[in-house]
Amino acid sequence: MVQSLDYLKESPSQTAGPYVHIGTNPNWVEITGVWKADLGLVLVGPQTRGERILVEGRLFDGLGEPVRDALVEIWQADAAGLHNSPAETRGKADPAFAGWGRQPVSGVDGSFRFETVRPGSVPMPDGRPQAPHITVWIVARGINLGLHTRLYFADEAAANATDPLLQRIPSPERRQTLIAPRTERDGLPVFTFDIRLQGERETVFLDI
Repeated sequence: MVQSLDYLKESPSQTAGPYVHIGTNPNWVEITGVWKADLGLVLVGPQTRGERILVEGRLFDGLGEPVRDALVEIWQADAAGLHNSPAETRGKADPAFAGWGRQPVSGVDGSFRFETVRPGSVPMPDGRPQAPHITVWIVARGINLGLHTRLYFADEAAANATDPLLQRIPSPERRQTLIAPRTERDGLPVFTFDIRLQGERETVFLDI
């Protein structure tokens, strides 16, 4: 859940530069001793409630080439639709669920992967239900401001059809860039969410 930052002034934008991993994932770039494990690698534990799922994808640039120096974060509600946030007033979120994850885009194919749970529905401020979704944030060298988008689940077709945000996107083809198809692997649902920064089939990004 995005918290109100009305009391802060906006700082100047600045590209993330080639050093984003040093500050956020030092162990991944073999800088040890900062902390035992990089933050955001694990969202779920043995006591986490809800249906376990995998979210996998690749990050592509405007030419269709994999982006290999980037960072992807996800933010989501727990299985009951509650956020792990002080701003959550509808109940107490699952204490065994982190609610966010962070992964460096790795390998030559620009891939990322999260093990998480299927989020519950969260209402809009006016009470209208939103389809289950995951907020995705991307930062990379050359991107002045982090890019926000959403992942919706292909097997939630009925909920997607009435989601207030999806319905504000007039083109069905553009809406489709936010919907992750489902497969299964070893009995676990796998949702594939490829992100295209520019060009053909560019992912819809949100101005928030």
